[in-house]
Amino acid sequence: MNPRLENAGFDAWLVRLFDDIDEASMNWIAALVQACEQAFGKQLVELVPSYTTLLVQFDPLTLDHAEAGRLLQQLLAKLEPLEDNTQHEVKTLPVWYHPSVGPDLARLAQHTGLSTQQIIELHSGHTYRVFALGFAPGFAFMGTLPEQLETPRLASPRSTVPAGSVALAGRQTAAYPRTTPGGWNLLGRTPARLFDPASQNLSLLRVGDRVRFEPVSKAEFERLGGDTSPMEAP
Repeated sequence: MNPRLENAGFDAWLVRLFDDIDEASMNWIAALVQACEQAFGKQLVELVPSYTTLLVQFDPLTLDHAEAGRLLQQLLAKLEPLEDNTQHEVKTLPVWYHPSVGPDLARLAQHTGLSTQQIIELHSGHTYRVFALGFAPGFAFMGTLPEQLETPRLASPRSTVPAGSVALAGRQTAAYPRTTPGGWNLLGRTPARLFDPASQNLSLLRVGDRVRFEPVSKAEFERLGGDTSPMEAP
């Protein structure tokens, strides 16, 4: 690791920790997130982690840009990766996998050569790491998918993807916290509330979390408060 700071404006620095995507990088980025939360305190405005970087935005009225850079250099000098959390609790997202809420299941089967049931078993049979948050509040980029499920994004994004939609694209998977446009392949829907502005953490998922998707019946999905409104494939 050879971290470096890149100027991201008068109120932010971009910390580039790695050049290549690697699941092991998450322990370093999660450690820097924790270190920044403790060191910046109330002067911290936002942290935006990604696969290889961390954007640190601070309050320029209370912290000078150069001073923030020196603080980050100090944190990086003594940074140690978090211990691997493979023994920690895995967060589970219940998913109703069905064509009425996962209109790309049939196309995924055609693309991968797998049956719909094999796609569901592969997707739900793997534990994923949260690599980054972004696109929309609470949207967690998770990976990496089994190679058999690797599928490109839609050629034309949908203008509306319902909240809770579970999707995949490339070697990543995610669930949409709210209704937004989107170009990922939809294979089901979760009733989990992924973003809650009234909660302390706001987002259900955090960078470094381990996540599994658990297939549930339509009855269980409805019991958990899921929205069964169908949607059409593009």
